[in-house]
Amino acid sequence: MAPPPSPLPRVRVLERIRVEPQPSDSEQEESALPLTFFDVAWLFTGPVERLFFFRHPEPASTLPLLRSSLSLALRRFYPLAGTIRPHAPFLCSYTRGTDALTMVVAESDSPEDFDRLVARSPRDLALIRPLVPQLPPPGNDGAFALAAVQVTVFPGRGLCLGVSVHHAACDDASTMHFVRTWAAACRLGLENDEGSEDAVLPPPPVLDRSVVADPDDLRGKTLAGMARLAPPPPPTPPPPQQEEKTPMVMASFLLPREQIDRIKEGAAAKASSFVAASALAWVCLLKCGSAGVAGAQRSHMLFSAECRSRLTPPLQAEYFGNCLRPCFVEAATADLLSGETADGVAAAAAAIGSAIREMEQGVLDGAEGWLGSVLSVLPERPMSAGGSPRHGVYETADFGWGRPARVEMVSVEKTPGTVALAESPEGDGGIELGVVLPPDAMDAFASCFAHALGATV
Repeated sequence: MAPPPSPLPRVRVLERIRVEPQPSDSEQEESALPLTFFDVAWLFTGPVERLFFFRHPEPASTLPLLRSSLSLALRRFYPLAGTIRPHAPFLCSYTRGTDALTMVVAESDSPEDFDRLVARSPRDLALIRPLVPQLPPPGNDGAFALAAVQVTVFPGRGLCLGVSVHHAACDDASTMHFVRTWAAACRLGLENDEGSEDAVLPPPPVLDRSVVADPDDLRGKTLAGMARLAPPPPPTPPPPQQEEKTPMVMASFLLPREQIDRIKEGAAAKASSFVAASALAWVCLLKCGSAGVAGAQRSHMLFSAECRSRLTPPLQAEYFGNCLRPCFVEAATADLLSGETADGVAAAAAAIGSAIREMEQGVLDGAEGWLGSVLSVLPERPMSAGGSPRHGVYETADFGWGRPARVEMVSVEKTPGTVALAESPEGDGGIELGVVLPPDAMDAFASCFAHALGATV
């Protein structure tokens, strides 16, 4: 059962710190990266927000090293300390001595909340939101910051490290590359030593945006499509948090390796772990009324597919930026909901797998119409998936205090019907699913999920 609403937490902001990238011998006073056609479609969305919870007996002692290692990591990922102006020439720009990333240091007056926040059972979202770093408001010219971090200390219990990165800057693969670099620098206690860090840190990001070929001017066509569909206003700061009419809760669900394999066996064709987890989530969201339109004959799923390895020629895994395309899935609602839950999951897995195979036949086919297709399917309340088990959020985010006790992708709450996917924190090859729903819907989702696991045995 979902918990009763919790009293609003008391999280006090102690300090706001401007963290600049450590100077580099090769750094220029001003640097700019052009936005590719993969980037511009995200200009008027918002940040991806992720929280990492760590147990630590003296969390305040971590702050100096967190700050210095963040500065070192930003030397490689300096665009995250910069800004984007949402108008021509559409550049991600950084100016040394002017731009910086904001690091908020906060403290919880309720340290006992930490144990509740790292539990897998439903947690009141009102306890989680104050831990999420907010991007600074845009400037007078519309330029908006690309990233922010927040460290919230729970005295005697642990700390929460929040990272918010605007999607126009980069996708989740690049964000986690940055987090892995920051974590390694912190774990190893690195100082300003540009010569020796290459041997111990992850490979540096590839910042050259010219490696993304655009012979058909997909960037220009995407921008023209955006102007036709919705003339873009300047980004606005998020509204102040207000008390919700409907409380929301977040919960985590584990899909063990053996259950993933059984779902794969039930699929009509070869399926991946992503397909298996997404299929199960899709059916459970439909059954609890949190995806799809009531009475609709067809149901929809929408997710972003990684393109680095699918392009010709492929991009390096370390390419910094966005390299995603939308993938659209459609299936008969009756096939997903009729019969045993396992039958519906098998039908969902078959539909997702078929859509992926079709997408791979021409990864950039129809790119000029992607945005319009996304907007056209949104009224159908599609299920969507965020994150990926490939990013290794539990395995690689070791800042020197061991694996995180919990990792949350809080930004999934902004798009109803979205499920966050990550590798299992147990390290057993399973998948963790993060869901944000009203309490009653969460109870229904949990019941469906448990039944589905039993049905696949």
